[in-house]
Amino acid sequence: MLPYWLFFLIPAGVIFANQRLTERSQVWAWALIWLFFSLAIGLRFQVGGDWDAYIRILESQAVKSLWEVVAGGDPGYYLLNWLVVQAGGSIYWVNTACGMIVMAGVVRFARSQPLPWLALLVAVPYLIIVVGMGYTRQSAALGFLLIGLVSLGNGKMAWFVFWVMLGATFHKSAVLMLPVAALASTSNRVWSLLWVGLMSLVGGYLFVFDSAERLWTHYVEADYQSQGGLIRVLMNVVPALLFFVFQRYLRLSEAERRLWFWMSLLALVCIPLVVISSTATDRVALYLIPIQMFVFARLPYVVSDPRHRALVTFGVVGYYALVQAVWLFFAGHSYAWLPYRIVLAV
Repeated sequence: MLPYWLFFLIPAGVIFANQRLTERSQVWAWALIWLFFSLAIGLRFQVGGDWDAYIRILESQAVKSLWEVVAGGDPGYYLLNWLVVQAGGSIYWVNTACGMIVMAGVVRFARSQPLPWLALLVAVPYLIIVVGMGYTRQSAALGFLLIGLVSLGNGKMAWFVFWVMLGATFHKSAVLMLPVAALASTSNRVWSLLWVGLMSLVGGYLFVFDSAERLWTHYVEADYQSQGGLIRVLMNVVPALLFFVFQRYLRLSEAERRLWFWMSLLALVCIPLVVISSTATDRVALYLIPIQMFVFARLPYVVSDPRHRALVTFGVVGYYALVQAVWLFFAGHSYAWLPYRIVLAV
């Protein structure tokens, strides 16, 4: 359990130190953060609820042709596995590559926030530890989405679509985020709606439509109950409500305001949906986790007094320390993450 607290204390220590770094030092610091967490995710040993399932996926690629791999579901992830098999690699190669992707997204997104180290700290308990180490395919898709959200916040819709489509090659559910681009558009909204609608149809055709019936049966009709699904949805609801209350104080451009308005609204919509299908909603809600990083990394600016800002910052640190403690001690599947083990011979 101690390594997980080390992961949390790294950004917390930087926040408490409150030391300004030069631009060059910041680049090196964030490069080291990316490398450290990528290796922590990639070199873990028997950590995560689906560890055996991912081993079977890797082994199954050995008997497939390149065309079979590319033509199958989640072609990006399966192609990565196929290449690793051809190179004589192991599951640690696959996990490290996916760790690099999700951490590239986390670092890129965090560095675009006014308090980047606070954004990183918010990501540690659930996005990095739980999703990064347990939902390998979807974590890579989420990493690409994070990069895309930065582009969309800067008004670059085409790049958002590109990154989301790339993420969908690792987990097809990522295409469900494509309509956000049209909703967040600030100009030429009719054209944006048509263009994004077309891209959504293309993404649906490539990744979802052929397996829609199977996905519906597996996630909805089977009525699986995702343990903690409601809690994880509520974790997104808290920053969503804070956004609606304090958005005028969050230093937002018009593009950012529209984007996070719709992301916050989607987080609230998940509340009734999680009652209907907790597993399906829980998986979709993973793509709304960035709202936690976005809002809490700006929350200290709601107050003008620097001393009060420090109190708000410490409050956010305490809140996420509590989130991590509750998950480690009480979550139904946290045993699959404990103890944290690492392998050095890959």
